[in-house]
Order: sequence, then C-alpha cells, then structure tokens
Amino acid sequence: MNESLTDPGILGLTEADKRAASAALLARIERESGRTPNLSSLDTWMRTAAHACRAELAERMNQCLRSDRQAKAKRVHYLSMEFLMGRALSNALAALGLETAFSEAACAAGRDPGAVLEREPDAALGNGGLGRLAACFLDSMATLGLPAFGYGLRYEYGMFAQRIHDGCQTEEPDDWLRDGNPWELHRPELRYRVGFGGRVVSDGPGRRWVPSEQLHATAYDFIVPGHGTRRVAVLRQWQAAPSEPIDYAAFSRGDHAAAGAAKQAAERINWVLYPDDSTTAGRQLRLRQEYVLVSASLQDLIARHLADHGRLTSLGDKAAIHLNDTHPALAVPELLRLLIDEHGMSWDAALAQCRQALSYTNHTLMPEALETWPLSMLEELLPRHLELIFQLNAWFLNTVRRSHPKDDAFVARVSVIDERGERRVRMAPLSIIASHRVNGVSQLHSELMVETIFADFATILPRRFCNVTNGVTPRRWLAQANPSLAGLLDQRLGTTPDWRTHLERLSELAPLADDERMRAEVLDAKLHNKKRLAELVRRELGLPIDPNSLFDVHIKRIHEYKRQLLNVLHVIARFQAICAAPEADWVPRTVVFAGKAASAYAIAKTIIRLIHDVARVVNSDPRVDGRLRVVFLPNYGVSLGEVLFPAADLSQQISTAGTEASGTGNMKFALNGALTIGTWDGATIEMAQAVGREHFFIFGLDAEQVSALRTQGYEPRTHYETEPKLKAVLDAITEGAFSPNETDRYRGLVNTLLNRDAYMLLADFADYLAAQERVDALYQQPDEWARHAILNIAGMGGFSSDRTIREYARTIWDMPVPG
Repeated sequence: MNESLTDPGILGLTEADKRAASAALLARIERESGRTPNLSSLDTWMRTAAHACRAELAERMNQCLRSDRQAKAKRVHYLSMEFLMGRALSNALAALGLETAFSEAACAAGRDPGAVLEREPDAALGNGGLGRLAACFLDSMATLGLPAFGYGLRYEYGMFAQRIHDGCQTEEPDDWLRDGNPWELHRPELRYRVGFGGRVVSDGPGRRWVPSEQLHATAYDFIVPGHGTRRVAVLRQWQAAPSEPIDYAAFSRGDHAAAGAAKQAAERINWVLYPDDSTTAGRQLRLRQEYVLVSASLQDLIARHLADHGRLTSLGDKAAIHLNDTHPALAVPELLRLLIDEHGMSWDAALAQCRQALSYTNHTLMPEALETWPLSMLEELLPRHLELIFQLNAWFLNTVRRSHPKDDAFVARVSVIDERGERRVRMAPLSIIASHRVNGVSQLHSELMVETIFADFATILPRRFCNVTNGVTPRRWLAQANPSLAGLLDQRLGTTPDWRTHLERLSELAPLADDERMRAEVLDAKLHNKKRLAELVRRELGLPIDPNSLFDVHIKRIHEYKRQLLNVLHVIARFQAICAAPEADWVPRTVVFAGKAASAYAIAKTIIRLIHDVARVVNSDPRVDGRLRVVFLPNYGVSLGEVLFPAADLSQQISTAGTEASGTGNMKFALNGALTIGTWDGATIEMAQAVGREHFFIFGLDAEQVSALRTQGYEPRTHYETEPKLKAVLDAITEGAFSPNETDRYRGLVNTLLNRDAYMLLADFADYLAAQERVDALYQQPDEWARHAILNIAGMGGFSSDRTIREYARTIWDMPVPG
C-alpha cells in the first residue's frame, strides 16, 4: 500500500479485489472465532468486519501521519466534550469500498448483512447537535484532506440510556463498552500526567505548580475515514487512571475502600458525559473532566509539534486549536501554563502563540447557558490556572481602559471575572480574548451574537467575530441513512463527480421537480422509508401506524426553547377538532417525538410525561380512528436518527425566533426530502433563502418581533383569554383530561405558560395552527408535495459539512484545502 493519499487509482476496487476481500473476510471470521462463518454469531461477524476495516484504516492513518510529518503540515486539533459518532461499520465499509464484499461474504454464510450491522451499538461519546456536528466535521476534514485530530474523552456510559416507565423518563447507564469496542486502538505509549489541587510556588523568577493529586490520561484512537481518499482523521479519546493503581498499605491493613479511592476518583472522570451539575460534587466532576480533556490534548499536540518541528515558536503557525463551545476553554490557561512553566517561554511570547493558535465557536445565545466557574473551585483544583486567568484578564482590561477611560461599567462587563455575588470566571470571555477568531454557526446567530451577548466585545474586537454556518455530512445522512433516495440520485445525477463529495450537484435536481416520473420516484422512496419506520415503531412500541399518513417528526433535545410543548398543544387542538367533527375529511397524521431531557431538568421531563399522556388518550380514542397517532421513541441517538430523518414528511423546527443557534437536524430532514414547518430562526433562514421561502411553512414572530414584544411587556394570558382554541387546549390539560388519575399533574406547567411563557408559545400558537392547515392542504396534493420535496433536496447543496470545513480552513484556521 504505497499509493499517495490522492492517487485516483485507489478510490475503487475491481471485481477481483471485491471477491478477494470477501474471501478474506470469511477466512478472518473463522480464524478469530474458531468456528465456520455460517456458525459464527452475528456479534462475531460484526466485530470481525470491524477488525478488518480497522486494520486498513490503521495503515492509512500511519501513512497520513508519515506524510504530514515529512511535509511539516499544519494540523487542526478540534477539542470537544462530545463526538456523537454513531455506528461505524457501514460508514467504514462505504469509505473503503467494501460494501459489496461484505454483503457477499455474509450472504454466502447465510447471514443477513443488515442484521450484522444492527449488532453494533452506537458509540456513546456524545448527546446532541454539538457532538454530532463534531462527528460530521471529522468526516469532512478527512474527506477534504485536512490533517486533523479530534480530541475528546472516552465515556464508559455515555450521557445516559433513556427509558420510559409509565410515561416518565428514567436514566440508566449506557453500557456500550460492555463487550469492548472493536474500533479503538489503545495507545499506552501516549500517556500524560494531569494534576489537581496543591499549591503554586516561586521558582526563580517564575511560578511553578505543585499538584497534590495526579492521574494519568491514556489515549484511545478511533479512526475516521475520508471518502474518495486514503486520508483519515483521528479521534483521540482520553481514559483517566490513577498514578498508582491502589494504596497497597491501606489495602494491607484492611481499609479496602481507602485503598481504591484514588482509582475510583480517576475512573469517575470517564463514567458519564455531562454529569448532573446540581450538586457541588457534580460541578467539580465536570470541571475535572474538562481539565483532563484539555491538559492531555495540549500535552499531546505539543509533543507531536516538538517531534516534527523542534521548537515551539512555530506552534501558532502549525497548530490550529479549535474550542467547540466553552467546555474546552481551560485550554487557554493550560496552554499558557505549559508554554511558560514547562517550556520556559516569556508571557508575551506564550500569549502570542496562544492567540495565533486558538479559535472558538459559540453555540448559544442564552446568557444562562454560557459556562462560568466559581473562583473558589478553580483555586482549590487549579490554582496556577487561576493565577494565569487573573494575569490574562489584567492584561486585557488594561487595553480596554485605554479605549474606554473612566467607563468602569464597560470594563466590568468585559472582564473575565464576574464580580457580582459569588465571584466567577466567565469562560466565553476567556475564550474570546485568547482566540484570534470567534464564530457563530448561522448568519442570524452570528449577527445576534455580536448584537447581544458579545456586543461589548464586538465594539473593541470587531474583526475577531465571523460566521460559519453549520453543515452535515451527506455520506452519513443521505447515502448511508437513505439508500432508496441515494440510489435515485445516482440514477439521475450520475457519480462523476459523486454528489456524496460534491453536494452542490443537488442543484441539478431543481428542473426535475417538474418531471412527473421523478416526483413519483421520490414519493416511492419516501414510502419505503416510512414503512421501515412503521415497522420499527410496531416492533419497539407495539403501536401500528399508517405509512400513508403524514409523518410529522420532532426530534431534538427536550428543552423549553425548542418548544416540543407547542407541538403538543397543536396535537391536542387537532385531537379536539377531530372529536368535534369526526365525519370531516381529516388528513391522517402520525406525530413522532424523540429526544432526551437532562436528568435534572424537571420541566423538560414533565413535557415528556405530557407527550405520553396525550399519546395514551389520543391513540385509544375510537373517534380518532387512526387519523391521529402520537409516538415517542425513547433513547434517541444516531442510529435511530438514520431511520427517522429519511421517513419524515414534515420537519419541526419551531424554536422561539432568536434562540436556535443553527440547527443541523433541519438540514438532515430537508436533505432527505422533508418539508419544514418552522420559525424564522437559525439556519432555517438560510435554507429557506436557498430553496425559496414559499417552499417552507414559516410561522410566528421573528427575532426582532420577539425582542420588541419583550421590551414592551409580553402578557401571555391575553392570548388565552382571546383565542378560544388555545383556551380549550390549556383548560383540557389543567382539568386533567390527559391525567384523570392526577388532575393537577400539569397545572404548574400551564400556570407557567399563562404567567411567564418565557419562550412565547402562546404568542405563536394561532399562527402555528394556521401553518399546520397549510401543511394539510399541500399533503392532500401528493404530486405538488413531491415537487416541493425535490426543490428542498435541490437547495441543500450548500449545507454540506464539506462546505463548512472549507470555510473554517479559509477564514479561521488559515489552512489550504487540498484539491
């Protein structure tokens, strides 16, 4: 395997190659399992196929590392607390050109290839859009040929596995590593010390940290293949372990709990993504996780840089270090500490390298979601870092005072230290002042970011802020998730160049929206996917749903601002209308919800329970007679998403305008031919502009109107008093129509809407119902619905994560994109 990374001859396999690969896989299964392939279990098939792919990917990884070292290439280092990778086998088989060989080998042994793929658990390394975005980015970095490392933690139990008992969410460990992970490469030679606590001492002219507690972080590599290239990206995950396995003296005297305390404390780092931070212990654990991530990652990239370049004065020129939100913001003081304390740089030189290397993506407009840490906690766990934060803040505020003399209020607002009440370190300002670029993730989000939460910083650092709209990888979210539609695109667009790596080719579909045969084929592909989802719902929930009904899908993290509750209000209004006029010609509709609520988020968990209570009543009422179904699919993740996105007719993107940073689920839905009902928010705006607003169902207040209404004083109760349909819905909930055994169950939820309604559900309710009526009217015209669907697909060419990564490379990382 000596081909270059870009040699076109390696991008496809001959028929002889495929037969040889199939035979090699059969031989490998017998060698690894000790049984003939036809007697080997599906799990054995899955693991062996993964091992075969991993061996080839490891060879490609080593080739990439050698090539980059020889070229002294600049690398991206993408730091994120989560990477929602999903299953890897289908993706790897596609990237390696081994899909046919795998299928032929499985069939030859009497095994269903699809059943083998289903045996792989989702990698529980992420939770929501932030983590899935990071996973899409690694795919695109590899596909575009960018030398790249993702850095994360190796979570043993994910965030949690969501279970539903009597309509209520309960949380269980997601034990995805129970049988090992066939994809990871343990790298025991990559092992770094990480400290906590202790004190800071003077060491000649400088300062030196003496931790009181130390652990080790060891690397596990997950290789992400590029498509149409031998290039790969590496996701390097850290596993914490104690510096000494047990306290042998304590064990010998019978104090077994004390003997294992350090081991448990270290291993706890890797137990759970986003531990509940409602307790001091939970908050400390989160801080420890974030520091282990950044310390091990920075030590690793510095060691690699020194091996390649011999000196750290070129670090900022050769290493792009990207912070995916503020979770890795401790990279700022840790990089300064390593450069100054460990490698002898001056403050000015270290800060210059830091600001040249670091960049930061903001993912939220809500001030309460911007991470802060108490000074007391940082002083206890990371005392040297707190010193460096103070020093950096003093340097920054001195420059601010020169431009804003005597404006103490402005200085206080931009300070890294929040002096109000308990003194806290604000991680977003820390990331802003130490980075050379800060980006939002949609045009509206980036505009609002500099007009609201970071307005003061934008006045003094206007050129630091930019926009890079998010994207999704078409390899995972169309080619892999929707082979029916992908096959149709192959027929209509051809494969040279392949739309999978040149998504802009989707624009060629626009004229085909008027092609009757094309419309019929798109509807056939959609129906196939809807039947697949209907079978999953029947199998998992025992609930029959009609594939010919309109599949209305709302899958997101359960949160008030994402407004699943507004959707529920519409479902109740529709239910009441059907019961009032059962003889009417109702458009059959199946409303599907999926998503997790944070374990300590009481209101979000109440919304999940209300969804189940409404589903129980609606699905059992004979007056409805199947014209309305409500489904909640538990434990939403990537693999479930791969079934839901292709099956959806209608995509719910109904956040309060001005609250959704971007959204990538909206892109996945439209890419798979769903139409969007949504507010003028996030990336939905850019999607509607690309497709044509007339092909979207836009409703409700826009961001400016939301702001104006809040300024003048929003009175949600007036909507209740003047809108009969809304009153009937809220009264039914309040009176226990959906919770007859506990009539007061949702009284508090309704009172919150009537008295506060922070996310303006009641203000948008009437227009939301009107938009849903437009949805019904269009769905009754299948040919016209298909035309809109094709135009949506055709407009999605600009929302590939390949385009996103090209923009990052050009505007933020200062890296050429090969090819």
